[in-house]
Amino acid sequence: MERLRDVEIPTENRTLGNILCHKAEKNGERIFLRFLDRSYSYKAFHEISNRLAHSLADLGIEKGQHVAFMMDNKPELLLLYFALAKIGAVSVPVNTAAKGELLAYYLTQSDCTALIADSGLVERFVIAQDQCTINKVIVVDDGRPLANEIKSSISTGIIEYNSLLGGSDEDLPGDIVRNRDLAFLLYTSGTTGPSKGNMEPHEMMVSGAIDYAEYFGYQPEDVLYTCLPLFHGNALNTCALPAMMADATLVVSPRFSARAFWQEVRDYGVTQFNLLGAMANILWAQPKSPLDSENKARMCMMVPVPDFAREFEERYGLKITSVYALTDFGGATFLGPKHPPEKWKSAGQVRENMTVAIMDDDDRLQPAGTPGEICLRCDVPWMTAQGYYKKPEATAEARRNLWFHTGDRGYLDKDGFLYFVDRKKDAIRRRGENISSYEVEQIILGHLAVEDVAAYAVSSEMSEDEVMVSVECKKGRDLSHEELIRHCASNMAYFMVPRYVEFVPALPRTMTEKVEKYKLKQSAQERLDNIWDREAAGIVVNRHTN
Repeated sequence: MERLRDVEIPTENRTLGNILCHKAEKNGERIFLRFLDRSYSYKAFHEISNRLAHSLADLGIEKGQHVAFMMDNKPELLLLYFALAKIGAVSVPVNTAAKGELLAYYLTQSDCTALIADSGLVERFVIAQDQCTINKVIVVDDGRPLANEIKSSISTGIIEYNSLLGGSDEDLPGDIVRNRDLAFLLYTSGTTGPSKGNMEPHEMMVSGAIDYAEYFGYQPEDVLYTCLPLFHGNALNTCALPAMMADATLVVSPRFSARAFWQEVRDYGVTQFNLLGAMANILWAQPKSPLDSENKARMCMMVPVPDFAREFEERYGLKITSVYALTDFGGATFLGPKHPPEKWKSAGQVRENMTVAIMDDDDRLQPAGTPGEICLRCDVPWMTAQGYYKKPEATAEARRNLWFHTGDRGYLDKDGFLYFVDRKKDAIRRRGENISSYEVEQIILGHLAVEDVAAYAVSSEMSEDEVMVSVECKKGRDLSHEELIRHCASNMAYFMVPRYVEFVPALPRTMTEKVEKYKLKQSAQERLDNIWDREAAGIVVNRHTN
C-alpha cells in the first residue's frame, strides 16, 4: 500500500475529491463498496459522484454552502458526501433519529441551505421548515412513498435524487477545493449546552484516514465492514475513508443486528470491523457456536476495550485494536495489532504529529500514572477539527492555554500508553450514542407541568449508561410517567428518551443554585430496582416510534 503522503498531489489540494480521483485512476474496476446486493468499483464510484457534483452545482449549491443530510446507511449517502466535497460544499449529517425541536436546532444552527433526506424521513422536516433557511429538498427513495400532502406542504419544492444522475461524469478542476476548506460539520453532544458542530477540514479527514490505514496495516486485500451509521464519525473516519486509502473494499450494512452480524462477516469475507460500546457486550452475550471462529476477520477495533477482550479474541480468532479519538479534535492514539499484549486495556500510543498530556484542573502537567484531564495538541495545520461552528466562547474554553481539553480523564503510563479512566464532562453514552443531558433537560422543561429537571446516567445491565431523569413538577400540576415519556418521544431522538423517571419534591442544590447531580445519581443507583422503569412498564421507544 502506498503512502498517500507520497502521492503526487500538492498538499494544499489534498482533498477528498482529489484522493478519490487518484484512487479511481489507480484501482479502476476493483470493488470499493458493497451494500446488500449492490457493488461499486472505484471507477464507478468516482464517476457517479462526478455526475452528482455537476448536478448539485447546476442547482446552485456552491463552495462553502452547508447541506444537511437525514439518511440511513446506503451508497447514495457516501456518493453525495464525495460529490459535495468535490465542489467545496460542506456536508452536515444529522442523526436520523432527530425530530421536533432537536431537528429544528440542527438545521437552523448549522445554517444549511439544502436538505438531502430519505423519503421516509422528509415528513419530519415539515415541522421545522419555517425555522430554517433551507431552500432545496432533495429526496432519496428509500422504499417508503412520500405522501402527496407532505409534498405539497414543503414550500421549497422537492428534487428527486435520480434526476441528479444525469450530470456530466467529467472530473471537476482539482484546485477548486483546498485541504484547509471544510468538508464536514459533525455534531457532537453538548455537555453544558446544546450540541456543537465540529468544523472538519479536508486535511483532517484525509490524514486521519491515512493514519488509520497505516497504523493498523490495512491492505488492498482487506474487507472493512461497518454497520454503524455513516452520519457518525466512527463509520466514516475509521472505516469508510481508511478503506479507500488502503485500496481495500468497504462493506456497509444498513444497521447493527446481533443475529445477522457474524453471518454478514462470513458472507462478505470481512477482515476488519469496529464495535462501539454495548455492541461488543451484545455479541459476547450470544450463545457460543462452532462457527464463532469460522470467519476471515483478523482485527476488531473496540472503543472502549472491555474486560473480556482477551476471551473475545480467542473465541472469534482475531486481534482487538483500539483508539482514543474525538470528533471534536481527531484521532490521538492508536493501539495497533503489534503493540505489546500487556497494553491491551490501553488506547495505545500517541499518533505522529500529536502530543498527549495529562493535566490537573489548573492545567498543570501530571506525572506518569497520575490521572487527570486528557489534553491534546497537534503540530500540523488543518489536521484537526477547527473549533465549534458559531460558538467562539466554547471553542476558546476547550482550547485554552494552547491545548484541546477533552473533558475526559485518563493517565499515561511510563511507556507513553494512554489509559481512559472516565468522563469528566456531563455526557451520557447509551448504546453507542452520545447524549447531551442538557438537551434532554431542555426538551423536558418544555412540558407545561415541569418546574425543573436533572438528566444523568445510571448503569444498566449492559454495564453502560441509561438515561434517568429526576423531575420537579410545578405546584398544583400533576404529571404521569407515561405522559412524560410521550412528550419525550415526540421531541427527541429515540435513544435519548429516559428509561428511568423519578418525580421529586425538589432537586438538591448548592449554595449557588446548581443542581447536585452526583447526589441524585448516587441515590438512584442504590435504589434503581425500585425506580419507575420504562422498559419494565412495557413502553417501547425505538427509531420507528411515532
